[in-house]
Amino acid sequence: MACASCSGTNGVSKGCGNKGHCASGSCNKLNTFDWLSKREVPLSTGENIVEVSFKNGASKEFYYLNSSLQASTGEMVVVNSGNGYDIGRISLMGDLVSLQMKKKKVNVDRIEHNVIRIANQRDLEKLTEARNLEIPAMIKARAIARSMEIEMKLGDVQYQGDKRKATFYYTAEGRVDFRELVRAYAKDFRVKIEMKQIGSRQESARIGGIGSCGRELCCSTWLTDFKSVSTTAARYQYMAINQSKLSGQCGRLKCCLNYELDNYMDALSGFPEKADYLKTENGSAKLMKIDIFKGIMYYSVFKEKGRSLIVPIDKEDVKKVVEMNKKGEFPESILALQHMAIPEDVDDFQDYEDVTGAVELPDRKKKRRSGSGRKGSGNSSRGKNSRGKKPISNKEGETNKPTAKEEKSTPNPRNKKRRGPRKGKPSQQSGADNADNKQNTSSSKPTSNGPKDGTSDKPARKRPNKRKPKANNKPTDNPNTNNKQE
Repeated sequence: MACASCSGTNGVSKGCGNKGHCASGSCNKLNTFDWLSKREVPLSTGENIVEVSFKNGASKEFYYLNSSLQASTGEMVVVNSGNGYDIGRISLMGDLVSLQMKKKKVNVDRIEHNVIRIANQRDLEKLTEARNLEIPAMIKARAIARSMEIEMKLGDVQYQGDKRKATFYYTAEGRVDFRELVRAYAKDFRVKIEMKQIGSRQESARIGGIGSCGRELCCSTWLTDFKSVSTTAARYQYMAINQSKLSGQCGRLKCCLNYELDNYMDALSGFPEKADYLKTENGSAKLMKIDIFKGIMYYSVFKEKGRSLIVPIDKEDVKKVVEMNKKGEFPESILALQHMAIPEDVDDFQDYEDVTGAVELPDRKKKRRSGSGRKGSGNSSRGKNSRGKKPISNKEGETNKPTAKEEKSTPNPRNKKRRGPRKGKPSQQSGADNADNKQNTSSSKPTSNGPKDGTSDKPARKRPNKRKPKANNKPTDNPNTNNKQE
């Protein structure tokens, strides 16, 4: 929705031309609506003081207004700054100024300067030139501060209307010695330099932005007095202590945590104290959460099967149970005090839909492993195909794949090992054959793979083959040796 001064045709905005000071005051930074400016109310007979805002409400000061100047709220005026002149807009006049001064605790004796004249076209052009110099000056100033290794952060730069003075707003954790920095700034920018240290909340107020609620930041639109915010305010409102959600753009806790704190404190005054645990004959119940505005307290009850049940109880019933526990009395069951209906069969209660029988899944066929089945054994023909060899096909689409019976009957040559008779098992041959076998085994040497004595199934240890040296046919010099050639 467009403002009253920048609305176009058919409700479509054509762009604000008042630079933040619309007739409705809806798009101004730290605006103060002078609701007496358009009424036929005479000005106060006291001091003629006006409030002038600079840079769309970024800073505001009070000045004397000469009675000869016919100025009104919203006009651009030239004021005396003590070191030249500045250009701003009148934001308040009349009796509202005295209320604003009382709110900001500004005494009349502290006002020194006055309004010189109403700004002309040349003054406004010079002000626009000064505003265009601020962003490049801030970028260059940050680079200079970083090169000098000064622990500070520049947040904003504000030039005076006559471009003779520049104010640098910065944030720092401690005291900063910027004497060398000011000399460097004065040498580069050729203006009078003023350094002002502000807090993180004031920095976000000057920069502006959109909050998590979708509206403009409170500190940049209407909030001027900042109060301390702690996590206690979030605990009283039963909010999750999440630093990323509770912090604003300034990195501090959100100021809006204090807005509704009084209402929560009043609502919590009706709840019982020291009611974190309720003792019953069946056991104890632990407090999980509180619905403040409904007046319901949720307790966790442990069942026999290890599952817990959340039972809502009215705060008045909780007060009665607390009084009973102080006297040493315990109710039979906490389920009798439930505030809302709970399924009768508590053990079978499920918070999901049972689809047993409604959905049928197809049976999954398991592949049968081929081979001997022993751990570490090699694969059969399936293993050959897995190594990249294609199965031999007789016809189109048919392969010579062995059946399950053939796979069992076909021995794997890799798994075949020679073993002797197992210990403790009698031989199936006849007695005569056994006797002959015993004689043969006693006379013959044990093989390398067979057992040594027939009592162990371990293969015999392979002995090294020691070959006899070949006979030497050459005659020797020793006469005692026989010469085979003779």
